Amino acid sequence: MEYFPTFIVLLASFLLRSSFAFQPPNVIILFADDLGLGDLGCYGHPSSLTPNLDKIAVKGLRFTDFYSTSPACSPSRAALLTGRYQTRSGIYPGVFYPGSRGGLPLNETTIAEVLNPLGYATAIIGKWHLGVGPDRMYLPTNQGFDHYLGIPYSHDQGPCQNLTCFPPDIKCFGTCDQGVVTVPLFANDTIKQQPVSFPDLEKSYSDFATQFIMTNARRKQPFFLYYPSHHTHYPQFAGKVTTGKSHRGPFGDSLMEFDSTVGDIIQALVDSGVHNNTFVFFTADNGPELLRMSRGGNAGLLKCGKDTTYEGGMREPAIAYWPGRIQAGVTHALTSTLDLLPTVARLAGAKLPRVQLDGFDMSDILFRHGPSKREAMFYYPTGASEKHGPFAVRLGRFKAHYFTAGSIKSSTTPDQDCHETAHLKYHDTPLLFDLETDPSENYNLATPDHPEYKAVLQLIQDVKTDFEGGMVFGEAQVGKGTDPALEPCCAPQCTPKPTCCSCS
Repeated sequence: MEYFPTFIVLLASFLLRSSFAFQPPNVIILFADDLGLGDLGCYGHPSSLTPNLDKIAVKGLRFTDFYSTSPACSPSRAALLTGRYQTRSGIYPGVFYPGSRGGLPLNETTIAEVLNPLGYATAIIGKWHLGVGPDRMYLPTNQGFDHYLGIPYSHDQGPCQNLTCFPPDIKCFGTCDQGVVTVPLFANDTIKQQPVSFPDLEKSYSDFATQFIMTNARRKQPFFLYYPSHHTHYPQFAGKVTTGKSHRGPFGDSLMEFDSTVGDIIQALVDSGVHNNTFVFFTADNGPELLRMSRGGNAGLLKCGKDTTYEGGMREPAIAYWPGRIQAGVTHALTSTLDLLPTVARLAGAKLPRVQLDGFDMSDILFRHGPSKREAMFYYPTGASEKHGPFAVRLGRFKAHYFTAGSIKSSTTPDQDCHETAHLKYHDTPLLFDLETDPSENYNLATPDHPEYKAVLQLIQDVKTDFEGGMVFGEAQVGKGTDPALEPCCAPQCTPKPTCCSCS
């Protein structure tokens, strides 16, 4: 018995040391814009120059069956940050514009807000696209982020004639919205520059990210950096270092510049000594805008692209990287941007929000290359509605389409199903595809020749019915419309608007 008190003391000492030894990991999420499954070198593109992403793909875990929740910008970003389908938070139908009245509701909990109570420093650089709103109430600094440097919506949502290539007198090809304010660059909730200088923008992001990493590493403070890039959204732009340097024209230059910033971020982790305690995750918001042809990206062998619920619109490249923790490999586990919030919470030891989450912790996949906890994926269109619900459902290897529709943003391909002329169509007997043997969705199995698949369709229908029974649509934020007075202007009292909104 005399050894028992000694054992207790030793155990207590061990537990105390273990608690102090735990260092919350830093978290970095890299989020490309309008990027297809076939756009990166590590996913098979023969001419893309993405050495930094390729390197972390080789050393990290590459996903083959990873999904965004929407084929468009705003809803997919809401889902990533909240771990909830965008329908719950009201980010439908469509995307936000400069004068949108709505935004991501402030009662939604973002990844940044999950990490805040643990003392994380949080920052976002790049494209927000979840609303500005009255008094700039929906900006990231009101959603858990300490710092924000970026553009609050897509860079084509405003006159972008200043989007110049090098030499400076050569304009980049592309069109942007007219009749609204020029594109502003925000620093926290203040406009730093309007219009923003696109050729200089990426260097500003890279410098900010590097400084943010180095500062917090020196302070020994855990950090969360969210980098939703403008690249490779049309019209593409790039700075002096990468313009004309790729083999894919302006799209390739834009992708190359994004990859270069990824390299700068990884190097900053190495230089600051926190490389081995940082979880890095890369993916994209939705598929390529095929309307732009070679300027719109590539979905690889997947069907259609942006703004459709075919695989090309929502199935994305994804890479998880953490030296010494995540072993190199490839996973075919069914996963989604929804899964990032619960995964990050688990890694950091944070509490989950007390709301209905749609994401699952990916730890078993990341550290043991195990199976996914996710059984199904629900495909909502850009214009989501309670009337139609999800257009398609994936359960295991099978995907059923209840509704299909093409889009102007996926036009120009030989496949007529992708075009805007392929109007919304309800399938009384859903189309059924085996995505393991037919990822291009060419061969419908729900035909009289395949009666054996009736049971599969019934199982998918049961899962869909159960899911929809628990889906509560939030108030439609995009549906609140727009007000020109809400367009961000660096000189609020100036006239005439919007042309007077210009500050260096």
